[in-house]
Amino acid sequence: MKIGEVAQRAGVSTKTIRYYENIGLLAEPARSANGYRDYDEPSISRLLFIRDAQATGLTLTEITSILELRDEGHSTCHHVIELLERHLADLDQHIATLRKTRDQLARMTHRAKSLDPTECTDPNRCQTIDAAAHLEAQPHRPHVHSGPRPHLHT
Repeated sequence: MKIGEVAQRAGVSTKTIRYYENIGLLAEPARSANGYRDYDEPSISRLLFIRDAQATGLTLTEITSILELRDEGHSTCHHVIELLERHLADLDQHIATLRKTRDQLARMTHRAKSLDPTECTDPNRCQTIDAAAHLEAQPHRPHVHSGPRPHLHT
């Protein structure tokens, strides 16, 4: 098969196939008499595996390690599980960070809605962001409000 047909069947571009060959992820195929690449069915299977593995979040380096083990006749199940578990842990950490960021933005937005835009007179600073940065830098401490009825916030 020519590269265009392989690309179509595997759902990747011809440029991607050439790149995979260049980095050793896909063996360079035999050449036909006219110099065109001549691919076989296993090339399509390998490209489909690479595409599916990337869809799970595996890097090309990780995919290479899986394929090298497989090419050497070794089982890859435990290796793949370790890689996936590492990606899950990284993803969980990223989600936790995103949640914290979202909570901070929600607090900032809520506070911004209570601010008076006419009091924002510094041409170099935004009172919402400046106050949010100040509040974020300060540890949460109980404080007492004065006023008609003093009360404590903890």
